[in-house]
Amino acid sequence: MSNPGEQDATPIESVTQLACLLDAGAKSPDRWRIGTEHEKFGFVLPEAANEGRQPWMPPPYAPDGIADILGDLHRQDDGAHWTPIFDDGNLIGLKGVGDAQGSSVSLEPAGQFELSGAPLADLHETGHEMARHFEAIRPISRALGVGFAPLGFHPIARREDMPWMPKSRYAIMRRYMPQVGTLGLDMMQRTCTVQVNLDFASEADMARKLRVALALQPVATALFANSPFYEGRPNGFMSNRAQVWTDTDNARSGMPLCFFDPAFGFEAYVEWLLDVPMYFVVRDGRILDVAGRSFRSWMKGERQHGLEGLIPTIGDFEDHLTTAFTDVRVKQFLEMRGADAGSPAMMLALSALWVGLLYDDSALAAADALVREQGWAQYAALRAAVPRHGLQAPWAGGTVRDLAARMIEIAASGLRGRAAYDPNGLDETRFLAPLQEIAAGAPTQAEHWLHRYHDAWKGDVTRIFAEAAV
Repeated sequence: MSNPGEQDATPIESVTQLACLLDAGAKSPDRWRIGTEHEKFGFVLPEAANEGRQPWMPPPYAPDGIADILGDLHRQDDGAHWTPIFDDGNLIGLKGVGDAQGSSVSLEPAGQFELSGAPLADLHETGHEMARHFEAIRPISRALGVGFAPLGFHPIARREDMPWMPKSRYAIMRRYMPQVGTLGLDMMQRTCTVQVNLDFASEADMARKLRVALALQPVATALFANSPFYEGRPNGFMSNRAQVWTDTDNARSGMPLCFFDPAFGFEAYVEWLLDVPMYFVVRDGRILDVAGRSFRSWMKGERQHGLEGLIPTIGDFEDHLTTAFTDVRVKQFLEMRGADAGSPAMMLALSALWVGLLYDDSALAAADALVREQGWAQYAALRAAVPRHGLQAPWAGGTVRDLAARMIEIAASGLRGRAAYDPNGLDETRFLAPLQEIAAGAPTQAEHWLHRYHDAWKGDVTRIFAEAAV
């Protein structure tokens, strides 16, 4: 959500005006950047457990919890890297300054800790940023008796075990989510993801990248599956996080078939988004609950309860953009949203995969040709199959693992193409190594954990926290 003090108060006049807002994100290829966001679950270390803090369970907001980690991170180097973000007096995030300019640290609903990385020029910089983040939070969290593990779905906690962060937006979603799906609260409290944000050169380039990326998100879901447990036991899924998204709020989620229309562009996206039910608006620094209201009707001047006397602004639309949860989200860039959080190597591999596919002309053309081998509805059906079956899901006479291998090879060629034009000749293909191994038959993260559960762990899922900790 935009900072209320920085919100654009320009009144909305037309759909074209909103489309132009998205179009303003277009950049020439030399200005394309890579922004990686990743979340992880906090957990109480056994040696720090007490009557109010159970081992392996999530820490509270405060005391000796997530708020303290944020505060201590801000105080590092006398605040040279971060400035605090508050919601009604509660510390709920940090905005990067100085060397951290363009990045932020935020809290998901149950305290999942997220780094939204700065827009960076290459994957080597992304890797350094990720390593610095873990190095910064590790001693702070350990001093408070907390560890962090990036997993797609919390492996042991029940809903009632998860805390709620004091963030106004989340209170609105908490009330509204059960009205539109059965698993929305699980999405909020018990999931973690990794995503990469990438640029486009034009409306046509956006639409082409969107079609390719949206079609192939189920393959990414299978490759990065990392949530095979539910409340202490195997759950029958490779990615329970992805399964949760099938019944969270389908009016704003998934793979809308209209995105694949040959004429799809910014205005078509705005038209779709105007029919996504609203969550909130911000006025005078306060977040107003208008969940379920129609942005389109509000724009038309029709009466909407809670919006009386309010004129829709560009800032309102920018906030509304953040409430669409499609597998690829359109802003002034594209967000790839199909993967479970995982090991640092896998999270970096996610960025490498999509950079390789989308940031080289030849690779993008090859990926476009690949996805056109099947109808768009086939990819939507695949999205329903991969949460349970992962790479073993059937596809075109074979399995998704076959499709993944072709996808990864195209990405590798794209990264080699980037190196050819890099004045420093930086080779980014090595970041794909974990995916190349999986495509060749190595286990996914979910498969690895299931093997550990049945073998070395002897059915004790809590062992995952130490082994997955960053």
